[in-house]
Amino acid sequence: MFLIGEISKLFQIDIRTLRYYDDINLFKPAHVDEKTGYRYYSIEQFEQLNTILYLKALNIPLKNVKYFLENRDIDRILQLLEEQQRETQRRIQEFMQIEKKIASRIYQIMDATQKEELEKIKEVSIPERRIVRLKQKIQKNDSLEMSIRLLENSTRMKSTIFLGKVGLLLDVDKVKERSFEEYDSIFVIMENESLEMEEAQATTLPAGQYATIRFTGTHADASFYYEKLLDYFKRKGYEMTEDAIEITLIDYGLTNDRSKFVTEIQIRVKTSREAGLPPEQ
Repeated sequence: MFLIGEISKLFQIDIRTLRYYDDINLFKPAHVDEKTGYRYYSIEQFEQLNTILYLKALNIPLKNVKYFLENRDIDRILQLLEEQQRETQRRIQEFMQIEKKIASRIYQIMDATQKEELEKIKEVSIPERRIVRLKQKIQKNDSLEMSIRLLENSTRMKSTIFLGKVGLLLDVDKVKERSFEEYDSIFVIMENESLEMEEAQATTLPAGQYATIRFTGTHADASFYYEKLLDYFKRKGYEMTEDAIEITLIDYGLTNDRSKFVTEIQIRVKTSREAGLPPEQ
């Protein structure tokens, strides 16, 4: 007979775990001394504990392990292993998605912190992006926190997916009128998240060539950079036919240092001919 401490050392398992297994009737001692309360295990129980530890190492839930031990059978162990194989494959796919999200976020943060890219107008090709938007008037100097919470609740999404992916839409006519005080929508860029939408609307930002500019600051500092983009469009003979996109790349979710906040404005590029409009006289 072996004391619980001896079993703990032999199998390299915490005493508290053995006590828990006793409490849930998964692995009970062969004998308990009524006077001292000491637990004793027999050598015949070693094989059972080995089986528990093996199945646990495969991440099989303890309730399933317990059911198997109470009903040992070849068909049952095969069923148990096949179920766990399917669950493992599902988790592998889940972790692959997580790895992609982490890699994407690392690239985004490193790219956004390139100071030499600030305040430069660039034309870049951007693929189609799936977004969920909430139409809501947002003033230039408003905090986005309440709007983010409303968007989160209307889609039942978790806060963890919002970092670095929140954006605002500014109506195309307001931009043309050089009115930058009020946004029309808040959105979040999706990465394969499942949605249960209520008030929010799923849509896409179209693929295409975009004129972009990054700057230090938030949407409250954006007006000057919209002016620069509009002047650039005029020089190039471009027309605006779609809402301007403004994305927060780095904010207080990533740093407390406001001097490191980075925001990017994106406006889809179309020539007068592509937009179906007469050239400016």
